[in-house]
Amino acid sequence: MVMENTITDTTLKGLVDNKVIYSEQAVHIRKQMVQAIADHNLLQQGDRVLVAVSGGKDSSIMLALLEEIRKKAPFDFFIEALILNQKQPGFRCEPFVLWVQSLNIKITVLEEDTYSIVTNKIPEDKTYCSLCSRLRRGILYSYAQDKGFNKIALGHHRDDLIETLFLNLFYSGRLATMPPRLQANNGKNIVIRPLSYIKEAELINLSRQWKFPVIPCNLCGSQDGLKRQKIKQMMNQLRKDNPTLDGSLLKAMSNVQLNYLLDRRWHSDNQG
Repeated sequence: MVMENTITDTTLKGLVDNKVIYSEQAVHIRKQMVQAIADHNLLQQGDRVLVAVSGGKDSSIMLALLEEIRKKAPFDFFIEALILNQKQPGFRCEPFVLWVQSLNIKITVLEEDTYSIVTNKIPEDKTYCSLCSRLRRGILYSYAQDKGFNKIALGHHRDDLIETLFLNLFYSGRLATMPPRLQANNGKNIVIRPLSYIKEAELINLSRQWKFPVIPCNLCGSQDGLKRQKIKQMMNQLRKDNPTLDGSLLKAMSNVQLNYLLDRRWHSDNQG
């Protein structure tokens, strides 16, 4: 079920006027987003970008700053927001929807009961993340294709990329992460991650400045002992000894020397 939100309220003007879109922190993040967009060719003339928002800090900031980038860009592209109501208990998106509309951005609330599917198939002592993510991704891909969007913007930041790298290393035996630009397996969707260069700490600070409505996650966010949390703890400990660790890891992910790994598919024939 799709709900086209058309709430209008003259009091929303105050939300726009009071936001600190042009604060030093916001401008710094926006510049890093522009750098990632340029480095990885994330946006082009005529793009129709579906911005997937969850109501959390990351995707909300991405949406607001993408709109600012769109206004200043030397080429035209279109953005629209989509939030998925997965029918988890306590989900209420009305204040968030009003905030997005105060930015003069169209937002659609798409209702799909993935909560029942996940809770029925996954035991309570197991994490929901994998199945929940696959279901959300399928819904996003189908919606984008049906509505004529050629790109989907996701709010993963630098910490997410680093943590995913270690999750794959430690638990999956793969050397991989979430790239800033990805052609989906179906060949029809392009996923972009404009926050790839942004530290989570910067997003936390900006969210405290802006004070926009945040929708808490009552699904995977309520479960303890997640592997990603263990990776976060490890990273926090390592940062105490090496403050430049994150930058070094980000650079390493952009400086892969395939011949010095064990994957024989990438070894040159004349290597001794």
